[in-house]
Amino acid sequence: MKKILTLFAVIGLIAFSSCEGPEGPPGPPGQDGYNGVGTVYENVAPNYYNFTTNNNYSVRFNFPVPLVESDVVLVYRFDGTDNGGRPVWQALPETYYFDDGTRDFSLKYVFTYNYVNIYLDGNDQGTIPADYRLNQIFRIVVVPADFAASVNKNNLNDVMKAAKLSESQVQKMKL
Repeated sequence: MKKILTLFAVIGLIAFSSCEGPEGPPGPPGQDGYNGVGTVYENVAPNYYNFTTNNNYSVRFNFPVPLVESDVVLVYRFDGTDNGGRPVWQALPETYYFDDGTRDFSLKYVFTYNYVNIYLDGNDQGTIPADYRLNQIFRIVVVPADFAASVNKNNLNDVMKAAKLSESQVQKMKL
């Protein structure tokens, strides 16, 4: 009886240790909570965005591939360089005020699965300084919603680092 049980145990061990099948689904993302899926678009010279009466102070970027339902869009405006020559990116929406504390104008955006629309909102868009209307450069970042909820969205460098995106992965966009 012991020999039969030992024989079944050995056969069972061999049978189950050599089983192979299709690979299962991937495990949870890395410790930082994100697996590196994201896209960054940037308009570069000579494809600057201009907010004028001709475009109703609004510009649109059409995504080359429609977003998926769980994606969100973050938009950043190039705001010059710091003392070290590194680019400074301002998260949208951003609002500017008159000296008396009343709102002058805001740069805002809306997005769909197919495009992002960036626009100036204010009492008199024609009086908004040219530094905010003409020759504007934007970075448009597409990431999953659960990732966007867990990262400092006000800092583009933090977003790109957390998303494991390098400068070489920024896709240059054309108007």
